[in-house]
Amino acid sequence: MSQTHFKHFLFDLLEETGKYRVAARSLRHFFITLIVLNIFFAVIETIPSVRESQGGLMSVLQLCSGFIFVVEYLLRLYVSDLHPPLRRYGPIRARLRYAIQPEAIVDFLAALPLLLIFVLPNTAVTVLVILRLLRFLKLARYSPALRSLLTAIVSERHALIGSTVIIGGVILLSATLMYLVEHDDQPEALASIPHAMWWAVTTITTVGYGDVVPVTNAGRMIAGFVMLMGYGLIALPVGIIASAFAREIHSRDFVVTWSMVARVPLFEDLSATEIAEVSKLLEAQRVRAGTVIAEKGEIADRMYFISEGAAQIKLKNKVIHLDDGDFFGELALIQQRPRAATVRAVRDCELLVLSARALQKLMDDNATLTHKILTEAEKRIAANMQSFADLADVELAQADIAPLDDEGSDQEPELFPDGNAEK
Repeated sequence: MSQTHFKHFLFDLLEETGKYRVAARSLRHFFITLIVLNIFFAVIETIPSVRESQGGLMSVLQLCSGFIFVVEYLLRLYVSDLHPPLRRYGPIRARLRYAIQPEAIVDFLAALPLLLIFVLPNTAVTVLVILRLLRFLKLARYSPALRSLLTAIVSERHALIGSTVIIGGVILLSATLMYLVEHDDQPEALASIPHAMWWAVTTITTVGYGDVVPVTNAGRMIAGFVMLMGYGLIALPVGIIASAFAREIHSRDFVVTWSMVARVPLFEDLSATEIAEVSKLLEAQRVRAGTVIAEKGEIADRMYFISEGAAQIKLKNKVIHLDDGDFFGELALIQQRPRAATVRAVRDCELLVLSARALQKLMDDNATLTHKILTEAEKRIAANMQSFADLADVELAQADIAPLDDEGSDQEPELFPDGNAEK
């Protein structure tokens, strides 16, 4: 394997792109497990009895995991110039730009404890513990939901800052009123406005420790009003984040769906608006592992997108693996003929289904869309005349293909006689 091929292999493995999806998924699960274990060890290592009895083992585990995080950071930095947005900057500038991105900074912080352990004195345990706990932030790389939450918080930062200012103003005002009303009766507990602010914070957050309570009627009235106001104030930032998070999830799902539809050759000449119209026709379907999604011999009248999960097609001498983002059955939309192979889910699948009837209804209302799709359909049919199948060769271009064992060699006929499905 040449250096260029090895570099692309590392990029596909670390960024979960290309055809090495099984290996990339295994590596992702390994890093998630390693991060969780690191956080666990960093926490229990602060227990004196554990540190005394297992301190040596903990140190070895931390050194090994730290070495892995350092290697990961260096490898990600090495392949960073292959990222599409960074390619135009050249190797050096691309790596510098990548190094200042939030995800790269988190990776650097995860690798930093191993580097600092040789520099900091033994008394600087607190710094190392904090840095180890910061490895929790690496989970954002592997969790789309966590990334969406962070994006939602960033997008609504102005509204959150505004709500924080409002809450701070209410705390200051209620603390001032309580100080003026209760200072003479409780000179020690409410010696100043800063002392009263502790009462205001615990009251507005509805915690109410009870160490400072009003003793006058006026103070009780103020406290009751502040407690009732606290429910609304706490709900203010929660509502902002919740609505932004829901909007972000919806936007992400739409973008993912739109991009999957845009990759289909039949729709590649459509405008963004037309692709969005096609995307609206998709219906969600969930199937369990082992379920037959499309059976050989049935009339093919719909195509499928795998939004999550995995499926496979067993052919003569090969097994075609379909994974997240793959699609099949494109030609089913334009030539409804018996399916040439059976597609079976090997993991629980979240599918998006586009039926020929729904697409035809949309085309009946849009002459321009009809012309574009039919023009491309003629090319697609002509390009796949030899296969006489409902699956086009290009649909399987990103699928993983593996040899089929001898026992299954006669189970299915050859789907592509000319061998174009081979990578």
